[in-house]
Amino acid sequence: MKKVLIIGAGPAGLTAAYELLDKSKDFEVTVLEESDVFGGISRTVNYKGNRMDMGGHRFFSKVPEVNEWWEKMLPTQGAMPFDDIELGRTSTVKDGGPDPEKEDRVMLRRNRLSRIFFNSKFFDYPVSLKFDTIKNMGLGTTIAVGCSYMKTVFHKREEKSLEDFYINRFGKKLYSMFFENYTENLWGRHPSEISPEWGAQRVKGLSIRAVLKDIFGKTFNKKNRVVETSLIEEFAYPKLGPGELWELTAADFEKMGGTIIKNAKVTKIIKDADNKVTGLAYVKDGKEVQIDGDYVISSMPVKDLVEGMNDVPEEIAAIATGLPYRDYMTVGVLIPHLNLKNETKTPTMGDIVPDNWVYVHDKTVHMGRFQIYNNWSPYMVEKIKDTVWMGLEYFCNEGDWMWSMTDEEFGKMGISEMVKMGLIDNESDVIDYHVERVKKAYPAYFDTYEHMDDLRDYLNTIPNLFCVGRNGQHRYNNIDHSMCTSFETVKAILAGSTDKSAIWNVNTEKEYHEASSESEAQK
Repeated sequence: MKKVLIIGAGPAGLTAAYELLDKSKDFEVTVLEESDVFGGISRTVNYKGNRMDMGGHRFFSKVPEVNEWWEKMLPTQGAMPFDDIELGRTSTVKDGGPDPEKEDRVMLRRNRLSRIFFNSKFFDYPVSLKFDTIKNMGLGTTIAVGCSYMKTVFHKREEKSLEDFYINRFGKKLYSMFFENYTENLWGRHPSEISPEWGAQRVKGLSIRAVLKDIFGKTFNKKNRVVETSLIEEFAYPKLGPGELWELTAADFEKMGGTIIKNAKVTKIIKDADNKVTGLAYVKDGKEVQIDGDYVISSMPVKDLVEGMNDVPEEIAAIATGLPYRDYMTVGVLIPHLNLKNETKTPTMGDIVPDNWVYVHDKTVHMGRFQIYNNWSPYMVEKIKDTVWMGLEYFCNEGDWMWSMTDEEFGKMGISEMVKMGLIDNESDVIDYHVERVKKAYPAYFDTYEHMDDLRDYLNTIPNLFCVGRNGQHRYNNIDHSMCTSFETVKAILAGSTDKSAIWNVNTEKEYHEASSESEAQK
């Protein structure tokens, strides 16, 4: 029986582990997880009955295989969840599906709303051309935005940077209002210093042109119109947060005979003279343990993977060492009331604004975004009728001034910024708070990233090593793309293939330009 070692119990690692045992009985599969929880950045943190989603995770995919997998693991709701019942709202239900009021293993259907908070006003994201947008911008600014965009229609910039990418799709005026400062806050670098590839993978086909196309598609009821991921209006979401999916996957994997070793930090990848991986070493309880394997599937940061290898060429090691990341800190804040007025037509519990998350474009604060967990799932909040449970999100670098704050210092900073932004009146309004940190949350697209192809080519020379997921490929993957890298890896292993091109081709710019009808995307 062949031994497969999988590094990391996040979406990519657990998907690969489950798929291997589900598709074949010829493998002994062991997952090594550095922490004691499942899901990686997609985990759910339970703090006194209030659940936090690390970064916010909408479940929506254009890939039928992914949607079928989610449906198998967490069936779509067959009845309305608590808040929809209370408010008389409607959402998609599936005949015979579980009732979220009675069962936990259920995928909710939620309305999508994300907006930009700029100059103390809300703007739709993606930017819309509604009357409210024009009203909030002012007629003069709206005209300037339109003229700026028309200039880019006739004079495209050569896309050498993320700045060029944004300006080509939104015009310089809109870019300076809604993208420039936020992007610099997110990455700690000006967009002119960042590869345009990040935009190709994250902003996808979104542009003013795409927004106009979507508006006209709705207006004229165009059938089978293409829906960009950023324009979806409803998404799936696990009842108890994204971590629920991975906790269930891990439990099912173990029932199938798989092994998971928690608190096991992988430190070495052992290669033989033929450049094949023969096993790895991990540290648990202060002791180093070596384990043999026929295959290694890695979702750990590729920087750490290569640094732990023996006999790596100097130039390849230098590329890996120089790969940049952005770290993430968040503070969950429990309050009795949120000051922001709900001026939408969507009814909500406590009449709070209905946003899932809000992008903060305010140079006077460090906050990058805030989530309202009440709107993700009513089951994320212990007292949904009486409290608002929020997540204030910040982007930083491990070891910098923000990361070096104590939890108390960081929590107080976040709460003070809530007051400054008018989200609450006083710091004393806060009932409780909780801080979480995530290292290497976002693989970044600058520094030695320009040589990533050389690093990938080297990794591909190791026949029985497969790199999957966001950090495993140093690519800003969504959950579905991370899962797809694992689907392709399992197919390759089952076929006895060492061709990894299909694995690395997941989530490339080409895929984003491929049409997928609305009906296909929402199967």
